[in-house]
Amino acid sequence: MTEHQVLIAGGGPTGMMLAAELALAEVDVVIVERRATPDPDRSRAGGLHARTIEVLDQRGVADRFLQEGKAMQIQGFGRIPLDISDFPSRHNYGLALPQIQTERLLATWVNELGVPTTREREVTGFAQDDTGVDVALSDGASLRADYLVGCDGGRSVIRKAAGIEFSGWDASISWLMAEVEMVEKPEFGLRPGGGIGPVEGGDRIRVVLTESRVEHTSEPTLQDVSEALIASDGTDYGVHSLSWTSRFTDNTRQAASYRKGRILLAGDAAHVHPPLGGQGLNTGVQDAVNLGWKLAQVVKKTSPQSLLDTYHDERHPVGARVLQTTMAQVALTSPGDRPQALRDIMAELLSMDEPRKRIAGMMSGLDIHYDLGGGHPLLGRRMPDLDLVTPNGTVRVFTLLHGARPVLLSFGEPGGLDITPWANRVQLVGAKYAGNWELPLLGQVAAPVAVLIRPDGYVAWVGDGTDTGLRDALTTWFGSP
Repeated sequence: MTEHQVLIAGGGPTGMMLAAELALAEVDVVIVERRATPDPDRSRAGGLHARTIEVLDQRGVADRFLQEGKAMQIQGFGRIPLDISDFPSRHNYGLALPQIQTERLLATWVNELGVPTTREREVTGFAQDDTGVDVALSDGASLRADYLVGCDGGRSVIRKAAGIEFSGWDASISWLMAEVEMVEKPEFGLRPGGGIGPVEGGDRIRVVLTESRVEHTSEPTLQDVSEALIASDGTDYGVHSLSWTSRFTDNTRQAASYRKGRILLAGDAAHVHPPLGGQGLNTGVQDAVNLGWKLAQVVKKTSPQSLLDTYHDERHPVGARVLQTTMAQVALTSPGDRPQALRDIMAELLSMDEPRKRIAGMMSGLDIHYDLGGGHPLLGRRMPDLDLVTPNGTVRVFTLLHGARPVLLSFGEPGGLDITPWANRVQLVGAKYAGNWELPLLGQVAAPVAVLIRPDGYVAWVGDGTDTGLRDALTTWFGSP
């Protein structure tokens, strides 16, 4: 039986991001993916939000995505545009980039990191014990891993086999998405519940429209697209040459637990919701970055298994909030005069600075604040990407995170902080930075004397000139000395 330290079921964006994080930590990881290749015609997600771009920048690969996508203000709430160009981030914008390209770029990176991906196979079952998980595959083979992570989508086999409850709200509305050609050119733009627009680089047109029925037993057809267009616009514009079509609903559910023993869930396997606001892929990638370094430390026995509980503790509230925001956006974008009245009021409200910043910070992921206890306002928040002056020259904070290792920044006198017992796990960098630090929504904060940054880019400890609490923070997050 072939053995690995971690087996990831599902090779979509979440699974590949997790594989990259584990590979950077030199963990033996394998991806099992049922698809032979990514489907080139289906591209459910259309872009990356600011915090996801930052996460990729923390690993030194953001430029690959920026070169192929289009940086623009894509943020919105219920199709009400939200400009974040005044947010204190190098990436105060979104990136228009079809999911197929995101997957291809992630696959190239994962391949460079040496992660094997076995395709046209899927997990059909597993049995876990005190030391690992025996995993059965669809071709009759079996693998053993220390841990199994389900990144296998909303119908997750892993979640179901683990018996993890997936409660929430049933579908109340169905959308049809398709790429087609039309004899007559439609008016491009939003409709209540959807929209019609051109596909870049060709004559095809993308349609997203609500359907009259919620329940369906078959795949959507060209006739379904025609009927949806007639219901929306009074004509189907001579629609023809269907390239692809898919259907999605506002089915909204979340796993009761993101961990059950040696089984973990991430991405759509842990939470499903309507796609309004484009949060699904982005939330999954950020799940992976929160989980990766923690799982690596547990696999290497640097940290106890209890560290994995912090993955659920931190990411489950984030997922729950995404469920709430997407349900609110469904209400905003529903057809009819009453939802239109609500949209008008929300548009007026979100034209004001404070509400705009609050909602845009939430939708972009830049406002995420993990509850690490009381204390300095930086604690549990994303570390800003400062230009630091170090003995080796000027360096960005995100550059120090390229290797997915924790960093202790000391702005005080050299030798003031002793982390000798953790020297092989944590980078100690002496640095200088002039001026206050600024974070989205939080605003300016006084520069601390020292700060401990986790591999996912969030602040784990803030120093006031002493090392009070530092050893506890190092032990909690990076293992005993």
